[in-house]
Amino acid sequence: MSLFKKIFSSQKKESLDKGLEKTKTTFFSKLSKAVAGKSKVDDDVLDNLEEVLVSSDVGVDTTLKIIDRIEARVAKDKYMGTDELNKILREEIAGLLSETHVGEETEYSIPKDKRPYVIMVVGVNGVGKTTTIGKLAYQFKKQGLKVVLGAADTFRAAAIDQLQVWADRVDVPIVKQKMGSDPASVAFDTLSSAVTQDADVVIIDTAGRLHNKVNLMNELTKVKRVMQKVVKDTPHDVLLVLDGSTGQNAFEQAKQFTKATEVTSLAVTKLDGTAKGGVVIGISDQFQIPVKYIGVGEGIEDLQVFNKYEFVDSFFNI
Repeated sequence: MSLFKKIFSSQKKESLDKGLEKTKTTFFSKLSKAVAGKSKVDDDVLDNLEEVLVSSDVGVDTTLKIIDRIEARVAKDKYMGTDELNKILREEIAGLLSETHVGEETEYSIPKDKRPYVIMVVGVNGVGKTTTIGKLAYQFKKQGLKVVLGAADTFRAAAIDQLQVWADRVDVPIVKQKMGSDPASVAFDTLSSAVTQDADVVIIDTAGRLHNKVNLMNELTKVKRVMQKVVKDTPHDVLLVLDGSTGQNAFEQAKQFTKATEVTSLAVTKLDGTAKGGVVIGISDQFQIPVKYIGVGEGIEDLQVFNKYEFVDSFFNI
């Protein structure tokens, strides 16, 4: 059976299709113009396709990789009609994503041998970090897992308050201190509480900004070091949340945070309100960090586990 013909949850697929609608419409409108009047894929078509991909926020480096792959196929097949371009693009983008995303996760899950499983969430303010944490807590709890939240973004009172709102909404415990408290102290207390409660998952919020990047780097390193005093080898996952609607700015955020700390996975939010969904492809490829979650709507169910086949299928399903 074709990888693109897998049976997905119809509700989840519908949300994904809807969430990528703006990106898809804009992309295929540009693609139609790029191949107008052409019957075969030649240098002009490839030049136009390059412009389409770059302007769709796929990123220059990733665009060049895709163009190189298509050029190789054109050279091998000698002739390729423009009517085949959608299929070829679909296959090459899926192939590119496969290099970063080895598995095909479709559900929220954590390793059975790591309890509590500790996720440290990083990202600048305004990207949907707290909302992502709340929705993650909801999904893990729905799986029957015991979740504890830690409000270690003590730089802003609003961050603590927002996380409390989500903790109340999802009905999970939260560990917090007053604004200005030591974030590492909050993380320590959160893990200690989680161990006492025999929790399955701990999600730690962290500051989106401090006074300068050096402070941020030092702070994140300190938080990790203090957590390891309670549970060895933590955090198990450092999740960077990026706002997909910012397009190229999301690349810059990823660059800064991967310098500041070791990022192991990505969540790309707000894809439903933008035509910049191509950023998922570019960021995944350029940073060689798997996109674990994508936000395709405002509903509590609209944070989805990223699946490369579902994503490509929705993107090219016209």
